[in-house]
Amino acid sequence: MPELKNRQFLEFEKPIKDLYDQIEQIKIASEKNNIDLSDSVRQLEEKVLEKKRDITANLTSWQKVQLSRHPDRPYALSYINKMCSSFTELHGDRNFKDDKAIVGGFAQLGEQTVMILGHQKGINTKMRQLRNFGMANPEGYRKALRLMKLAEKFNKPVITLVDTPGAYPGIEAEERGQGEAIARNIMEMMSLKVPVICVIIGEGASGGAMGIGVGDKVFMMENTWYTVISPESCSSILWRSWDMKEKAADELKLTPEHMLSFGLVDGIIPEPLGGSHWDYREAAAILKSHLLPVLEELKKMDPQERVDARIEKFSRMGFWEEKAV
Repeated sequence: MPELKNRQFLEFEKPIKDLYDQIEQIKIASEKNNIDLSDSVRQLEEKVLEKKRDITANLTSWQKVQLSRHPDRPYALSYINKMCSSFTELHGDRNFKDDKAIVGGFAQLGEQTVMILGHQKGINTKMRQLRNFGMANPEGYRKALRLMKLAEKFNKPVITLVDTPGAYPGIEAEERGQGEAIARNIMEMMSLKVPVICVIIGEGASGGAMGIGVGDKVFMMENTWYTVISPESCSSILWRSWDMKEKAADELKLTPEHMLSFGLVDGIIPEPLGGSHWDYREAAAILKSHLLPVLEELKKMDPQERVDARIEKFSRMGFWEEKAV
């Protein structure tokens, strides 16, 4: 987690930054003049908490999209390392190569051994290029499927952490069967005989998210989004410009609250005050506290019963009307 001086602030977070700047100035003045100004610091810290609460209570759809992409936001490996012990990363799809945009392996979550995997973005320019900005190629989804089938072989639950702006759209990805890889993952995840829990921890865009997003339970973190297309791409298609991205975000109904009301996800997991980027440890602890009881609940079900319920769950999604001909 970045130190305060290295933190980046979104436009609507500037009031929080101003308060932190005031706190820093008071601390410098206190040290320079040898004056106790701890009461003033404490009052400003309380204002920071109040401002975080006010901002996150009134976020627009576009602001939630921005928070989901916050450069300081924790990614899959941050959650894995803080929730789990004995994480052993596994590599490669045994066909083409190891895709760094998806990470996964066996780990200990509480008393339970699980297969945990997810999209991984980079924390700086070099790492973002290495991770391809969280956009997986076909070999990434084939690696994910290999790991999920391995978990099924050893009867271990699967947890996926979704955070991608979409599957990689390059020519080489299409040549290696991007659509087939995602479609196969969706089909295979439907019939996995072990418990599967999916959590959208950041961006949940299109088939890139669905490639590891089919589970018995699908949750969204509080400041995330989940839809078929990004607001920018939607804006460019409908209005021939990215300038309408905020309107597109509203029209897409992509927030956790919308997804829950549509029956597309099973719950919303809260984040630390102000967003997960303020406290990685607390964010991971909250996520872990939600995962453990759900895992115990799913483990009690008969495998075939679980598969049938999963298929039924996804079959019910969507709105339609039948008319007699």
